Amino acid sequence: MTKTIDYFFSIGSPWAFIGLEAFAALAARQGAAIRPHVIPLIEENGGIYSRNRPEARRAYWIKDLKRWAALRGKVLSFDNRASLCDPAPAGALVAAAIEAGQDWLALTLALQEAFWVRGEDIGKADIRRAIADAAGFDGAALDERGQSEAITAFRTASYETAKAAGIFGVPTYRYEDELYWGQDSLPFLERHLKGERLAA
Repeated sequence: MTKTIDYFFSIGSPWAFIGLEAFAALAARQGAAIRPHVIPLIEENGGIYSRNRPEARRAYWIKDLKRWAALRGKVLSFDNRASLCDPAPAGALVAAAIEAGQDWLALTLALQEAFWVRGEDIGKADIRRAIADAAGFDGAALDERGQSEAITAFRTASYETAKAAGIFGVPTYRYEDELYWGQDSLPFLERHLKGERLAA
């Protein structure tokens, strides 16, 4: 039977970005399928956006991000972060690709690299569409589809699935109803995929 990992993530999460390629490689090594869900943080379950955290915790969050990014071979841009639009609409574009059976993983990586490495404003339709086009997609068609009622319903279903599962932050990986929050939990997910389920 094929192993399936539910992957809960957002385009605007730097943690989802720096862990994406490592996660995809892990799933491939273990012969596991990925079932993606684009969601926001779930505040009802305890998710806290970084902007709402105390300054001391925010400062540590950024330092830890930079450490992990370096470990994953990436350099994140924080220079013009405050001037960028909300990256959430890019999630709708990715959801449209998921629903259409397209290579959502490649599109996700392209959008996250643009946002987190180059500091591009993927909150703007023309920018995210151009990024999608450059990655081999029809950016305009996907972006328009992303604003449709069908994709809104698709995303709502993902959100409700995540909320019911007790998910609060992104990225979170779910395998056999076990949750692994954060890209730093990938070693635990890998052990589980290999048949070793570590006790909490």
